[in-house]
Amino acid sequence: MKIFMIIVRSLMGALFVFGAVMFFFVPYKQPPLTGNIKTFMDGLFASGYLLQFIKGTELVCGIALLVNRFVSLALVILCPIILNILMVHALLMPDKLPIAIALLAAEIFLAWYHRANYKGLLAAKPL
Repeated sequence: MKIFMIIVRSLMGALFVFGAVMFFFVPYKQPPLTGNIKTFMDGLFASGYLLQFIKGTELVCGIALLVNRFVSLALVILCPIILNILMVHALLMPDKLPIAIALLAAEIFLAWYHRANYKGLLAAKPL
């Protein structure tokens, strides 16, 4: 189980690091967007949504996963990002949905593996 956890953690970290590095450092020409995803992305950019902040967060959390430091914190920070990725792919780009589902499954597995670290976070305090 530990070897499987290391593999999943490394692959998930590598995916986030690769995506962020491609965003920041490689002049990658994305194919033109069409349809609802184009409208969605145009709205994000018009609203001033800081995609650089999200990609920076993905980079830092991906590095944390790769070097096995602050893994539980990285998983908590990545959870809303992964849910957003899942919803965008489910509603706007269903052809890429399997990747988003695999990412969510990796997040759930790693959170379950490190569940002892979340006991204090999830404990109810008496009133």
